[in-house]
Amino acid sequence: MVKDKRNIKEVKKSISSPFKDYWDKNNYILIAIGLLVLTLGYIFMSQGNWDSFFSLTISPITLLIAYIIIIPLAILLKSSVFIKNKSNVSSKN
Repeated sequence: MVKDKRNIKEVKKSISSPFKDYWDKNNYILIAIGLLVLTLGYIFMSQGNWDSFFSLTISPITLLIAYIIIIPLAILLKSSVFIKNKSNVSSKN
């Protein structure tokens, strides 16, 4: 019984989390850029009257770029690059 507990502890120590090194510096930079673009979009929305060019055209385009392109790219970038690098390393060996 004691040996089983030791084996379980050894197995727990040897298993590391796959999400340990998931995000890199580039991901945080992209998230910061996304937040900056979001802020810029909301600033454009507040400029002028409700029917101004910035409020009706520039602001929605800027917000869509931030919400649909930049932030998902920041979240998903590392996983796709990591999978490609991992497959290339294993094929060389």
